[in-house]
Amino acid sequence: MSSMLQDSQLTDESEVVWLEDPEDLDYVRQALDKVPTRKGKPRYSRDGRLIGYTNLHPGAASDPDSGLFARRAFFLLPHDRDKEPQGPYSVGAPGEAVDPRTIEPGKVGAKTLRSQKGRTAEIAAASG
Repeated sequence: MSSMLQDSQLTDESEVVWLEDPEDLDYVRQALDKVPTRKGKPRYSRDGRLIGYTNLHPGAASDPDSGLFARRAFFLLPHDRDKEPQGPYSVGAPGEAVDPRTIEPGKVGAKTLRSQKGRTAEIAAASG
């Protein structure tokens, strides 16, 4: 599914579950995945690691054609900034990346100075 999510696609979310502390991360990638359940840890089949996911309200409807539920997964790939600080995202971030501190149920999350340029840039901006 598209990496550019809209809040209107997330109206059935009830909570965000973090598997790692999001305060330690400049950004997470987010994707809307189709899964067979409304809640619980979804199966993860990407490279990298699952950082978190959303659970849906008990009454959330499944897709009428597939019977699957659209839920967000938050993840990082092996070449992302947390593991390769001097790698391809030492400055900048993937299109689907947002600051995990801005994520809430039903809200896409935002790109911030920290997510785009790193914690060092955020600290420098705050002190300057």
